[in-house]
Amino acid sequence: MKPYKWHLLVCTGSRCTEDGEAETLFKTLGEKLAVRGLADGEMRVKRTRCSCFAICKEGPIVTIHPDGTWYNRVTPEVLDEILDKHLKGGEVVKEHVYHQAERID
Repeated sequence: MKPYKWHLLVCTGSRCTEDGEAETLFKTLGEKLAVRGLADGEMRVKRTRCSCFAICKEGPIVTIHPDGTWYNRVTPEVLDEILDKHLKGGEVVKEHVYHQAERID
């Protein structure tokens, strides 16, 4: 298996977003990764659905590993910022950070 540079976990639990926007966000994430060249190669990103991060009503939640960054209330526009600035540019999108843990290497 080829290694991943990043692992994005997306909470798609029903208590996180009642209207299903997190599931829609997860589905469009795959398309957004492909368009940006993040589905393959050295910058390859794995995406995973999670059912609950236990911070309900703050969703959609997206966590970035190995950086340990938790983003809350992620809209499609915020997701674009995260992909472009954080993953491609190496800059955390501070105005959307819910929690910043230590990087795990």
